[in-house]
Amino acid sequence: MTDSNRTEPEGFEPFERATPSRNTSRNDPTLQPNWERATLEKLAFASLREQRATRRWKTFVRLSWLAFFIFLVWLAVSRGTPTTAKTTSHTAVVEIKGEIANGGDASAEFVIAAMKSAFEDDGAKGVVLLINSPGGSPVQAGIINDEIKRLRAKHNKPVYAVVEETCASAAYYIAAATDKVFVDKASIVGSIGVLMDGFGFTGLMDKVGVERRLLTAGENKGFLDPFSPMSDAQRVHAQKMLDQIHAQFIDVVKKGRGDRLKADTPGLFSGLFWSGQQAVELGLADQIGNVDFVAREVVKAEEVIDYTRRENVAEKLAKKFGAAIGDASVRALRTAPALR
Repeated sequence: MTDSNRTEPEGFEPFERATPSRNTSRNDPTLQPNWERATLEKLAFASLREQRATRRWKTFVRLSWLAFFIFLVWLAVSRGTPTTAKTTSHTAVVEIKGEIANGGDASAEFVIAAMKSAFEDDGAKGVVLLINSPGGSPVQAGIINDEIKRLRAKHNKPVYAVVEETCASAAYYIAAATDKVFVDKASIVGSIGVLMDGFGFTGLMDKVGVERRLLTAGENKGFLDPFSPMSDAQRVHAQKMLDQIHAQFIDVVKKGRGDRLKADTPGLFSGLFWSGQQAVELGLADQIGNVDFVAREVVKAEEVIDYTRRENVAEKLAKKFGAAIGDASVRALRTAPALR
């Protein structure tokens, strides 16, 4: 029972059921009708937007890689070719620089392709091989030498060798096939010889107690293995092979230079090399002169156009991803004959 005459203490308010105001319901989404559904819809749309952005980025990356590979393929199939019209008289130049080896800029593949373009160009009045090489593979040099003689006879065009710093061994093997050899007075020319180099580690292995386990079928299958000793018979066999290649080299030089060569000069075919001035005196070269001199005074076509086929950007990028490391390792261990 409630006493109607009882008064409540001052400041006391009876408990009342709280009723949300309009402002409170507006700020609190959980008080809105169907707030759960609205929240789920927002989350779903946000997820869809994120998925679309991810798909767009993946598509962009894939298209970028595709464009990059198309660009590399285009570079691989396109080589630097002269832009001058074929009707314009000019002197064609093909550079032979660095080691003469398969797969390099001075390989038979690149040099012959450039020479073919030069000889087939009606505007080219003469072809100049601009040489700066210490030598390399006798096989590559022999292929280029043969092709020079074939193209010269087919197109009836003169071909000259112009030496910059060095024209030694396999490089001179190539130069001997040209009509004339022009040098600088300080150029290095000659080194008509053959070598086969490598390393032997048998003594070191004995000292450190390392045993070489090499199984072969054929008593000479491990010939030139750096971890196995070389027998006298193997040494004689290798020397005979080198002597034969050396004789081939000498024959090419004598046929190419003809009566101009002072073949009776002591040490001419011993692997020695000479300055450009000495090379002219010995008949290894014909005259002092550079590319501009030959184009102007010999070919009589002063404009010079470069036909050289060089390693393209795609190939250089491939080497940066590891090919160069493997190539260098193989070259360090190889024992094939070399003219250098």
